[in-house]
Amino acid sequence: MADTKAALQTPTDLNRNDTKSVADALNSALADSFALYFKTKNFHWHVSGPHFRDYHLLLDDQAAQIYGVTDAIAERVRKTGNVTIRSIGDIARRQTIKDNDAEFVAPGDMLAELRDDNLKLVESFRVVKQAAEDAGDNATSGIVDEWTDQAEERAWFLFEASRKG
Repeated sequence: MADTKAALQTPTDLNRNDTKSVADALNSALADSFALYFKTKNFHWHVSGPHFRDYHLLLDDQAAQIYGVTDAIAERVRKTGNVTIRSIGDIARRQTIKDNDAEFVAPGDMLAELRDDNLKLVESFRVVKQAAEDAGDNATSGIVDEWTDQAEERAWFLFEASRKG
């Protein structure tokens, strides 16, 4: 029987102990990304009211952008020689962004909650950035800047879409 741990080893010149902290930060951000993706889709499916079309399309675009980053995050974990999330249960254990299972959420409350959640994801990405810099992981440090910018832009759009007047 093959050594399963050895089967998943990825060649890297980075220190294994350092990359473990980077992988932990990435996996936390990945769990939050999946939680935010699902919440954004939930709100996309359940938004109603006079701005339905605008909000429906905005949330669908944002969900697609969030989902698009998940593979890059998971692959970055693997490139550092570590393992990533394997299940919904694993996501639930790691996520810091709270689910919203309410039967009805007013559109303005949806936008405000998603804005705050995107800013929370920015915080997660900043933890990734610091861990990557501490580990000398230039690739992760560089790529996380784009993810941060995307989350900040989503928060900005949600803020502007929710303004009155």
